[in-house]
Amino acid sequence: MTSDPTTDTIVRVAARGDGITADGRHAAFTAPGDTLAADGSVTHGPHHQTPPCVHFPTCGGCQLQHLDDESYSAFVTDRIASALDGQGLSAPIRTPHISPVRSRRRATLHAEAKGGRITLGFTAEKAHLIVDIKECWILDPRLFALVAPLRTLLKRLNFRRRADIHLTLADQGADILITGFAPEGLPAAEALTRFCEEHGIARVAFDDGLGPETRWEPDAVTITLGGVPVPLPPASFLQATPDGEAALTAAVIEAIGTPATVADLFAGLGTFTLAIPAKVYAAEGARDALTALKAAAHRLQRPVFPEHRDLYRRPLTVAELDRFDAVVIDPPRSGAREQAGALAASRTPVIVYVSCNPASFARDAKELCDAGWRIDWIQPVGQFRWSTHVELAAKFVR
Repeated sequence: MTSDPTTDTIVRVAARGDGITADGRHAAFTAPGDTLAADGSVTHGPHHQTPPCVHFPTCGGCQLQHLDDESYSAFVTDRIASALDGQGLSAPIRTPHISPVRSRRRATLHAEAKGGRITLGFTAEKAHLIVDIKECWILDPRLFALVAPLRTLLKRLNFRRRADIHLTLADQGADILITGFAPEGLPAAEALTRFCEEHGIARVAFDDGLGPETRWEPDAVTITLGGVPVPLPPASFLQATPDGEAALTAAVIEAIGTPATVADLFAGLGTFTLAIPAKVYAAEGARDALTALKAAAHRLQRPVFPEHRDLYRRPLTVAELDRFDAVVIDPPRSGAREQAGALAASRTPVIVYVSCNPASFARDAKELCDAGWRIDWIQPVGQFRWSTHVELAAKFVR
């Protein structure tokens, strides 16, 4: 039997989510094993699943719900391998850890008032249109349960524009920051109080351009990291799922071994700092995050030494890095180009690089490897399930 010369098989999924054939043809919403005909029609193969959400593919919250678990896991691995290959590198890549459905504890929704109704949801893929979500397979159910009540609240607050709704699950419940809008007047204040009491809200703040103003916070809001309750500033960065945080933290702890001193660069609120059983120097450029970490560590007398430091403008020097038995670095999506040179020249025994962008990670890894470092292993983490967003933790040794 001969294969049909007018069809091609999808062999992998590219970084932006399109399926690709062996000869380079692209097709949206295809999975490995699907066949692509000459006229562009697609026949689904064994790895193409029926997307569970009614809003797919219009909603931009997910791009890959049509992939089964096996092919999605392969996509996560391939994203990292392809980024490394682009820099002439390779490394042992472990089986990806994928967060379960409905486990996202933070998300930003968008709201718009138009035609007498409030639309609330994620934006459409590659568009400014807001998809008015009626269900969600990625949000924690406790956050999704607030979507309909928030629509009602915004109407009562006389909301007449477009705004962003930042949702986070804190220790005390849902933390809500609304940016681009701030209500005025007694009726709005009363409506907000009723909403918060009825739904057990931990905090509500508004930012109309002058910084967050808290309107409701009956108890100080915290997030527990490494077993330590940490004060949570509005809309602070957190790992997207508790499950993903646990996977990345476990990888960090495994990689560093049993050091006496560790440097945690881009420490944030202390996701890794507070989980490391050693003396930890924590460098962070955001003052509110560093203040929260400092308060939490001081209250429990943890051996944490925080410093407000912009690592883009003032990266640690080689001499400073050489004082530590291990260095953990978790930069933003742009990576750590400014810090990578000193890391490459340092004599610290181990570097653990946590990344939310395989491309910038591979760029920085190239500088380290060119200086004699080796990637011992990479642990991929897919906590933004069904999206093209991939995270990882990598161990570097000499």
